Amino acid sequence: MTIRTKALLTAAAVLSLGAAACTEAEQEKTEANAEAAADRTGEVAAQAGEVIESGAMKAAQAVETGAGNVADELEENQAEAAAEGRPGAVNPNTDQRVPADN
Repeated sequence: MTIRTKALLTAAAVLSLGAAACTEAEQEKTEANAEAAADRTGEVAAQAGEVIESGAMKAAQAVETGAGNVADELEENQAEAAAEGRPGAVNPNTDQRVPADN
């Protein structure tokens, strides 16, 4: 082997080691970025979960309020119908049904 060939092989080896070191540094940087992204993703997911849960709570409260209003109106209608003696109506205070006329 000539000196020129040995020098070229040595230079190639040095370049390979340098490339490997650079690649390792890039891998570490990429790994750190991936970890940071994973942490941020977890934070964002938790925040999104809270937003969804609070929206569901508000919807449930609205349904509950609406159902209560409907129940109140139906109770008033049934009380009135039972007081008038309409067959099939139920007095909400006694849970007694007005008998059907036979």
